[in-house]
Amino acid sequence: MAALPDRRSLRRALDGLALFQDVFDDPIGRAVRALVAEPAQAPAARLVALLIEEAELYPEEMIGDPWQNHLLDRILTSENAFSKKAERVAPEEMGEGLHRQASRELGLLQTLYRDGGGMLAAQAFSTLGDVSSAGWAGFRPLARGPAIHSPEARAFKRTLAASGDWTTLTNLLAGAYAAAGVGVFGRFRAFRWIRNGGRGSLVGVDRPDPVRLADLVGYEREREPVVKNAERFAAGLPANNVLLYGERGTGKSSTVKALLNEFGDRGLRLVEVSKEDLETFPEVIGALRDRRERFIIYVDDLSFEEQETHYKALKAVLEGGIEARPENVILYATSNRRHLVRERFRDRESALDDDVHAFDTMEEKLSLADRFGVRVTFSAADQDRYLQIVRALATQRGVLLAEDELDRRALAWAQRQRGRSGRSARQFIDALVGELALP
Repeated sequence: MAALPDRRSLRRALDGLALFQDVFDDPIGRAVRALVAEPAQAPAARLVALLIEEAELYPEEMIGDPWQNHLLDRILTSENAFSKKAERVAPEEMGEGLHRQASRELGLLQTLYRDGGGMLAAQAFSTLGDVSSAGWAGFRPLARGPAIHSPEARAFKRTLAASGDWTTLTNLLAGAYAAAGVGVFGRFRAFRWIRNGGRGSLVGVDRPDPVRLADLVGYEREREPVVKNAERFAAGLPANNVLLYGERGTGKSSTVKALLNEFGDRGLRLVEVSKEDLETFPEVIGALRDRRERFIIYVDDLSFEEQETHYKALKAVLEGGIEARPENVILYATSNRRHLVRERFRDRESALDDDVHAFDTMEEKLSLADRFGVRVTFSAADQDRYLQIVRALATQRGVLLAEDELDRRALAWAQRQRGRSGRSARQFIDALVGELALP
């Protein structure tokens, strides 16, 4: 068995990282730094627990042991000057100095990959009273669920694992970043904009809604301009902001989410932003600007009460703000209201009393919807459309029931649910499948 490396050499490797220092800016990385710097005081149990949990619940095949697999993942998602430039230009267009620094740091990372795991395991497990030499061996990934890496990224992980000299792989690494994306954009296709302590950040969604356009029955005519607009946008062509408004349960939100599954392979990404965070749109756009991916910002159930002023921030984003909207960002919003901002008759009466420019005020509220280039109405389903949706869903789910009996039950369900819609049709079929399975 080869001798374990001196702890000081691992510390020198960690301290030598400049471009790739964020590789260790996560709970596991911070636990590693602590263990290397102060082994007597480091929480070794935390490092062991974190790596075991990640390894045992890992949704795809691991490359190397849990530590090595983790390090490879962090390299692939590192967001630094080298990775950011690699997604914009070809490797030969990157500066010689940047290549040289990246090459040097890859050598340091290889030391940590090859030798660091053994030292970390020996230190961590011995602290826990385990004197065996098994280390990180023997842990088995779950290997179930959606893959977290593209085929190109997984192939590059194998290349790194098999290489004897990482310092020669800067061009290959640049190509991996260009093919798979950088940072969180290389791992996730759907995101939420989350505010914490006044600051916002993009948080990846591990399991986005798998709904596809083929799953959506009915409203094909309404969806057509929405889908065509997204297809043009994913192709890098000019596209409009889109407003989908109409009755509840008609598939507006499902349509937007299905676009991600339809065009995600073409670089389309979905970012969900709540109405309450509209005032932070400049921050959101700043996080997406200059990325190679194409982003639909998705605002669900968009509407405003008369006293709310968030809509003014949205108007500036749609059209009229001093900062130009990036060409790789458009907005899709759903709403139950055509005009988005609630307006009451008494507003008009009071406005005439105390607002010198009353009609200008009302026009400001009504003009918000007009700033969406594509506006599509999803009307409530009449009985014929409702039954067509029910029959199509029944066929998809393999429900073997006479059509007249299916219709009778579906109408009774709609009456109990107080409405006919695509949502109530799907809920009826879900209940029917369960009932028929357990008579």
